[in-house]
Amino acid sequence: QVQLVESGGGLVQAGGSLRLSCAASGRTFSNYAMGWFRQAPGKEREFVGGITWNGGSTYYTASVKGRFTISRDNAKNTVYLQMNSLKPEDTAVYYCAARPRGVVAITATLYDYWGQGTQVTVSS
Repeated sequence: QVQLVESGGGLVQAGGSLRLSCAASGRTFSNYAMGWFRQAPGKEREFVGGITWNGGSTYYTASVKGRFTISRDNAKNTVYLQMNSLKPEDTAVYYCAARPRGVVAITATLYDYWGQGTQVTVSS
């Protein structure tokens, strides 16, 4: 089992920044690829980005590329999502997820463990 806890969400004006953190406990964190997903009201959960087990590769959906950055610190069992130049359309609940085998996937069902989510609201 892996337990994930997100933090860092909040209310920010358009153009602002937030950094989300996802702290993991349980099994060896470095064995897992990590993904960030988001879900806006009335919409399906969507892939935001992901990072491989060693941080060697990151992946982003087109709408956040160049604005969001994912990183991880395996010594701290934590993955981060730095969000810059935020837009109102980034408003959603953000979730981190863990996937064994170390490979990032864009499909939510391929992740075994999920955090409870943290709300990000971007005002215009």
